[in-house]
Amino acid sequence: MIKYSFHSQLTIEEFKTPFETNLSKENRWVKLSEVIPWDHLAVYYMKTMSTETGRTGVSPQTVIGAMIIKHKLKLSDVETIETIKENPYMQFMLGLSEFQEAPVFDSSLFVTIRRRMSAELFDQFNQEIIKCAEARKDHGHNKRNRDEKGNPKNRGMLKENSDKPKEDTT
Repeated sequence: MIKYSFHSQLTIEEFKTPFETNLSKENRWVKLSEVIPWDHLAVYYMKTMSTETGRTGVSPQTVIGAMIIKHKLKLSDVETIETIKENPYMQFMLGLSEFQEAPVFDSSLFVTIRRRMSAELFDQFNQEIIKCAEARKDHGHNKRNRDEKGNPKNRGMLKENSDKPKEDTT
């Protein structure tokens, strides 16, 4: 059984840590959590789950975030869970409200998800995750190559050079 309420990400200031410092808004996992379409991806995750029967499952945001971390860092199932245990920024991205030392779920859940979803559905889910990660990467790249008005940098220079006739070197 799965229970899901629409995504409501905490602010980074609301996330509690046992440390005496606040987490940085500039961390890559914090920034990534802001652009992921959590509700859209949750639909793929929940397609094969019952909303009526069974034990309550792990939050879709937690599972989706863990899958993103797994694929982005190219980790094994077990290593993904261990890495998440050690990283408060990743735990924030997964929708937890405070740092915890316990695993977010057993690594065997990755196998269960792959088994439960059809190959086609799993591929769609992965493609959405990849699109999300690529959009984030492209957005950062494009932002660096644009001026303050959003126009591509060096556009004039490229146009200028393309209008010049090529010299004959023969």
